[in-house]
Formats: sequence, structure tokens, C-alpha cells
Amino acid sequence: MNPYFTKYTDLAFDDAIIHVTAILKAHGFGIITEIDVQDTLKKKIGADFRPYRILGACNPAFAHQALLADDKAGIMMPCNVIVQQHEDGKVEITIINSDAAAGALNNKNLEDFACEVTKELRRVYRDI
Repeated sequence: MNPYFTKYTDLAFDDAIIHVTAILKAHGFGIITEIDVQDTLKKKIGADFRPYRILGACNPAFAHQALLADDKAGIMMPCNVIVQQHEDGKVEITIINSDAAAGALNNKNLEDFACEVTKELRRVYRDI
């Protein structure tokens, strides 16, 4: 099982972040963390890196249900979405596959629930 869904967009990097954030919001996910990898690597170790952002998306209702099913479910939260610009200028968007992540916890109740999250994230993926 692939741990993520990925596709390329014709949008510029910053526009892709705005677009993905809006689509996630339309599907009930808010961005609770945002990591600018390019900026962090520059500040921490002086390394130059391409534009790369990790968006931590959370749907509070899904998060609550997951935590009720398994108190270790927080290890999979938030649902990460990567927006990165490759050296050729193409922008790629990658979304975690919750089914694959939940499988590692080996909890049938959580796995069934993760299917629901994955269905919604697939809708996000479709709308990108």
C-alpha cells in the first residue's frame, strides 16, 4: 500500500499552498502546523534547499474519533501534506495515505476509521 498520494500542479509554489489549504478547508481540515523546510534548513545548518513546505492538516472530528479508538493515534497526527518545487520548477503536492499509517498501529477499530479519513483525503486529492 502506497503511504501517500501525489500529483503535480501547474500552479506556482505559493499559489499551490493557498490552493491546497483552501481545498483542505472545504473538506473540513484546517492547517495546524506549517513547516517551511527551505527556511528551516537555511537558518539551522546554512543549507540551500528548494521550496518545500509541510502542512499539518487536521479535521477535529476525525482526530477526536481516532483518539477514542486508540490513544496512540496521535502519532499519526496531523495528516501531513507536502508542497514542494522541484529543480525543474514543477510543483508537486503529496498527501498522506491514512490507511497506510493506521496499519502500523495494528488496531482494527482504528484501521476501519482510517478508511473514512482516507476517503476524504482522496476527495481533497481529486480536487487539487
